Amino acid sequence: MKHLKKGRKFGREQDQRRALMKSLASSFFMFGRITTTEAKAKELRPFVEKLLTRAKNPNPANRRHLAEILHPKVARKAVEEAKVIANRNGGYTRIVKLGARKSDRAKMAIIELVESRK
Repeated sequence: MKHLKKGRKFGREQDQRRALMKSLASSFFMFGRITTTEAKAKELRPFVEKLLTRAKNPNPANRRHLAEILHPKVARKAVEEAKVIANRNGGYTRIVKLGARKSDRAKMAIIELVESRK
């Protein structure tokens, strides 16, 4: 039984799942929004929001942690993005559900950064 087991496996081993999350997070920070499956977007949201929380306070330890997970250029971009959402206490991302993908009917979604520049 799967009681109290958190997270999705995506039919991958642990290292592959970690690489998938890092890759999706890098794309998210580079482009600000990405289109992916709904399940991957839901798994990516807490991963990215924890990184954004660290990026809001860019002390050396947090910068090293970001650079450990992301490419250094992407980590710098994440710190820049965090300046936009610095006054928010959470909820940095938004998931917009799309229709099903035509080829395999997988539920698709867009995950994007919530902009507070209004």
